[in-house]
Amino acid sequence: MRSAGLLLFRNTGAGLEVLLVHPGGPFWAKKDEGAWSIPKGEIAEGEDPFDAAKREFAEEIGSESSGEFLPLAPVRQAGGKLVHAWALASDLDVSTIRSNLFSMEWPPRSGKQQQFPEIDRAAWFTLDIARLKILKGQLPLLDDLLQRVGRVEEAP
Repeated sequence: MRSAGLLLFRNTGAGLEVLLVHPGGPFWAKKDEGAWSIPKGEIAEGEDPFDAAKREFAEEIGSESSGEFLPLAPVRQAGGKLVHAWALASDLDVSTIRSNLFSMEWPPRSGKQQQFPEIDRAAWFTLDIARLKILKGQLPLLDDLLQRVGRVEEAP
């Protein structure tokens, strides 16, 4: 299984910050550390991973992405999913985020379908805090971002 997403970053007085999203729905409601992710989703059959990353971002965040995209090295999560990611400098206002919805039976075995947002919140984190919040399988994306942004900033 493959997915693709975007890792937004910005430089502030606090240093480099990244945008992470928290999954919506009842299973994730009380989870925090190690539960956050980059905005991402599955790559459709025959779909280009970069196109999938931009599509998933638009679905989960509710806005289009544009700018100079920096490809990051793909990472494999614990469940085997391969995640393709691109970094993008942005200063997205998290109060404007409008996620798409998904349906699931809730409560379990009730026969009732309920809708939940795919992501219930997004936030900017310094890299130190992001390392605690992000899914372990996505940690290498933060290291890759730091290395690539450092090289970009050092260029003459």
